[in-house]
Amino acid sequence: MFDARQKVLPNGIKLITIKRDTYIAAFHAGIKIGAIYESVQEKGISHFIEHMLFKGTKSRDNKKLNNDLEILGGEYNAYTDNNSTVYSITSLREELEKSVEIISDMFINSIFPDEEIEKEREVILSEIKSSKDDIESYSFEKVNKLAFKKGPLRYDTAGDEEGVTKFTRKDLIEFYNNYYVPNNCFITVVSSYEHEEIYDLIWKYFKDWKYKEFTRNDIIIEQNIPCREVSYKKDIEQSTIVYLFTFYGLNKKEELALKILNHRFGESSNSILFRKLREEKGLAYDVYTDLDLTTGVKTLYIYTSVSEKNIKSAMDTIEKCIYKVKNEEIKFDDNTINLMKKILKTAVVFTLEDATDIGNYVLHQAIEGESIYKCVDDIDEIESITRENIYEVARTVLKDPTVHVLKRESKRSSFH
Repeated sequence: MFDARQKVLPNGIKLITIKRDTYIAAFHAGIKIGAIYESVQEKGISHFIEHMLFKGTKSRDNKKLNNDLEILGGEYNAYTDNNSTVYSITSLREELEKSVEIISDMFINSIFPDEEIEKEREVILSEIKSSKDDIESYSFEKVNKLAFKKGPLRYDTAGDEEGVTKFTRKDLIEFYNNYYVPNNCFITVVSSYEHEEIYDLIWKYFKDWKYKEFTRNDIIIEQNIPCREVSYKKDIEQSTIVYLFTFYGLNKKEELALKILNHRFGESSNSILFRKLREEKGLAYDVYTDLDLTTGVKTLYIYTSVSEKNIKSAMDTIEKCIYKVKNEEIKFDDNTINLMKKILKTAVVFTLEDATDIGNYVLHQAIEGESIYKCVDDIDEIESITRENIYEVARTVLKDPTVHVLKRESKRSSFH
């Protein structure tokens, strides 16, 4: 369904070129380093470095670098997640070479000016503080703190105020020099250019980047700790409820069945939880599930916000829905399963149709060491998923949750 080629450059860069009939060029470059590879002392450093790469290189100061990106006339972005730090530019095809040149300069020649470090430190501290004002972000942070005691999922990608305050220029440069190496870099380019043209273009701008041995920290895999706790926060209007499940060890078919279950259970706007909590009982405006299948993560969250008087009713409803799915009281008939399969297929095709989305998807598949054609393979594999597979994965995953409730108060308590 798409014309892709994979090649490892002489210095170790993993390059994937995707040729399609388009006037757009989508360029993604990822470094395989993120929150799950950081030590406790390093929490937030990958995210800090992502910010700093826009602050100046040997040939561009902060203003020129950002002006050069703006002049491309497209969209540029960067983000840090659990296992990678990604930089992307989507532009007209004729701007691709300039895009590659700018990102290569950022990757190879960033200089971390002292004054820019201090400015960006304040920006990141503001970002961390803002997340505490957002009760949704705050609630996820609280449930993660409850669920994990030593693993990386206990910590936010941006780190915490104490850690971000302590990072020195030396710390940042040392981490950057360790992991921003070509043999830890993955690049995808989606464009109408021939594969060989893209290979030559990438090599032109990245050939002076020297191969360097490095090691990442081992990922600490930690199952969630089953418990229930209430926290209290001043000046909030709504209470929140978060359930967290972890599920390491599923095979690929079980993960695909879980994706189908998740869509029907809480992801869609016509999900089981949405129908029960909002449409039938009027308990909540906002309710959804969030599923992460990343290696080393494997989490499923249920989130809703309700008035304090409706907390018990909402939790009873959520737990009754879980019980009924696990005990096959909620029926997944052929029509329902076929619709769920169609929706997942549609999502795959949407990804394949968008140059930026397919570039980002393929980049992460490569970073994870997975087949770049997995989304296409899933379309075939999904036909073999049965209702029995869905019920079985529900029984495997939807058990022993970490549950956190946030209420409006000024004290702390717990319940069982």
